[in-house]
Formats: sequence, C-alpha cells, structure tokens
Amino acid sequence: MRSKYVFIEKRSKGLLITMVSGLFLVIAAVLSLGVSFSPALAGETITVYKSPTCGCCTKWISHLEDNGFKVNAIDTKDMYKVKKEAGLHPGLGSCHTGIIDGYTIEGHVPASDIKRLLAERPAVRGLAVPGMPMGSPGMEGPRKDRYSVLTFDDSGKTTVFSTH
Repeated sequence: MRSKYVFIEKRSKGLLITMVSGLFLVIAAVLSLGVSFSPALAGETITVYKSPTCGCCTKWISHLEDNGFKVNAIDTKDMYKVKKEAGLHPGLGSCHTGIIDGYTIEGHVPASDIKRLLAERPAVRGLAVPGMPMGSPGMEGPRKDRYSVLTFDDSGKTTVFSTH
C-alpha cells in the first residue's frame, strides 16, 4: 500500500515538474514577446496633419499603419499654422506633420525611428526629415537618396538621430 502512495507521490511530483516546466516556458515566451513590444505595437495613435491632395502623405500614413500605428489623419489647407503650433523651425519642414505622445514628427520619418523615439523618450521636441527625400517612407521610387532623421528642440537645435 505504501508503494502505491509513493508511486502516486512520484507521479504527482512528475506532474508538478511538468506543470512548472510548462509554466516556465509560457512565462519565458510571454516575456520574450513583451521585450519586443513597443508603444506602436500596442496601437499608439499618431495624429497626422496633411494637405487633402498630397499622395506621399497618404503613402507615409500607410507605412505607419503597416508598422502598428493607429493614424488619425486630418486634412488641412493651413499647414503653416500646424507647423508653427508644433514648434517647427525654418529648414525642418516637409509636407505633413504628426503629433504623438507629446512629440512632433515632421516629414517622412520611418516608423522604426518613431518607435525608438517613444522607447528612449529623449528630451527633444520631436523628429524631422526636412524636404522630401526619395526613398524615404512615402517617397518610394526608382532611387533611394541618403537622408538623416534629425531631433530638434524648442530652440531649434538639431542633432542627427539616424541616417538611412
């Protein structure tokens, strides 16, 4: 009779070890996924102000959506006012302006750089890709120009955030 209980006890321990091992694998899998999550994967919303007739703005919005962002697109004919209110300085402008979690995103900034900005949270006003460089998100075409993504602060100081 005693061996029956020992057998059950051993079996219970084996079952417990199997359950603990399985739980460990589930927790490890969840944690490994959790590390790769960024705010955009959780559905972070960016508000994008754009001209109602701009095709590259629409393509950039699609790029953001394809990379996990929710987009609230607002057509406006007064982009000058939007850019002024967003704290942009001369020389940083492009065709569309985004606002996300207190940051200004100007121009054809890649989604990966926006995700990095949100993860690192530097003390800047935002990111900008001045002009409309060929090959940047929304400006795909027959060639790809090298371009920099800049950080900018309220005083207009810029630094290179990334280069593509």
